[in-house]
Amino acid sequence: MKKQQELDSQSQSTENGEATPENRISGKLPKAQKVHKIALVEFDIQEANIHLVGDTPLICHAWSKKAKQQMLDKQMGTPSCGREKKNPEQDFEDSLYIHPVCGYGFPSIAFKAAAVTACTSLGKEVTKVQARQAFHVQGELVQIYGVPTMREDMVRIGMGIADIRFRGEFKEWSCNLNIRYNARALTLEQITNLFNIAGFAVGVGEWRPERDGQFGLFHVQ
Repeated sequence: MKKQQELDSQSQSTENGEATPENRISGKLPKAQKVHKIALVEFDIQEANIHLVGDTPLICHAWSKKAKQQMLDKQMGTPSCGREKKNPEQDFEDSLYIHPVCGYGFPSIAFKAAAVTACTSLGKEVTKVQARQAFHVQGELVQIYGVPTMREDMVRIGMGIADIRFRGEFKEWSCNLNIRYNARALTLEQITNLFNIAGFAVGVGEWRPERDGQFGLFHVQ
């Protein structure tokens, strides 16, 4: 009698569209299960090219393989071999970003970060969050058009210790940014103006205005 009641209960559950052990094993959906349609928010994805021209020299400071290895060795407790002699030419070459296609490059995220920071100059017209989500600079590195030269700078490191740094500098430079953006969030005109403001107020690279310097300034052409 009890077994018959269990069979009747399973049969009734199947007729009502509820999942049974057999349905769960086979992966089949119950006949009575409803399918809900979801409306996705539509994007208006477009692409554009923005040409930037440098107004002040661009100073590069890429992390060299040697610097990365020294940092890793310190974190892992590997004994140090002591401070090596400086090699200005090698330090200069290591400070530059090599573009995968040809020549030299610079991190694309630096240009986007500058444009996002520039939102502070617009009040509440465009927020940082809105700008960060509205567009992307494609590629890991932006190709820099120009010839790098070596510069020598006195810098202060930990505990006020003075050091000499040899880095690459582009006295005259330009680049093209390949932008992918959502036109429903920001217009191309708004994005272009963000980059133009960023070139004056924020900059990119070492000793930029954001870091109390005057290098890495640019404008949209």
